[in-house]
Amino acid sequence: MSDNAPPPGATGNGTEEDGNAAPGLEESIRQVGSAGRQTLDSAAHTLRSLRRLASADFALARSAFGRALAWSGVAIVFGASAWLLLAATLIAFLRYVGLSWFVSLLIASVASLAVTGYAVWRVTYFFHHTGMHATRRQLSRLGLFDEPAEDDPDADVKIPGNGTP
Repeated sequence: MSDNAPPPGATGNGTEEDGNAAPGLEESIRQVGSAGRQTLDSAAHTLRSLRRLASADFALARSAFGRALAWSGVAIVFGASAWLLLAATLIAFLRYVGLSWFVSLLIASVASLAVTGYAVWRVTYFFHHTGMHATRRQLSRLGLFDEPAEDDPDADVKIPGNGTP
């Protein structure tokens, strides 16, 4: 049986003898219009559900962000107090070993400054990723939000309106 052959038992001429007459033009238009309305209603319900989902997801994210921020504060306070106690213990140990107060405090301070320097380096590294450089590059290729640079051939062109004739 070929792909274009009608199904068995179907004559395909749309006469009453089939028992299934082809609808008229007006009825076909009504059916197409009804199917279009059903499709539009389905799309509207889908968009409504998607909006509800996004709204619930944003509410959950807001709540989680607030709680994470509160627990971050607790972690910072207890982490700082633990470091102070650890530094005091280190200084007491260095004094017990026989080092002077000056050297003991200097060692604890240098250790603190080393960890601080490493943390600052990591913060600047990660903040570099917040610049959205790939997005800016793509927008620049589209000619949107383009800022002139030194290598831009049109960088020296004066824009009319701000005191230029």
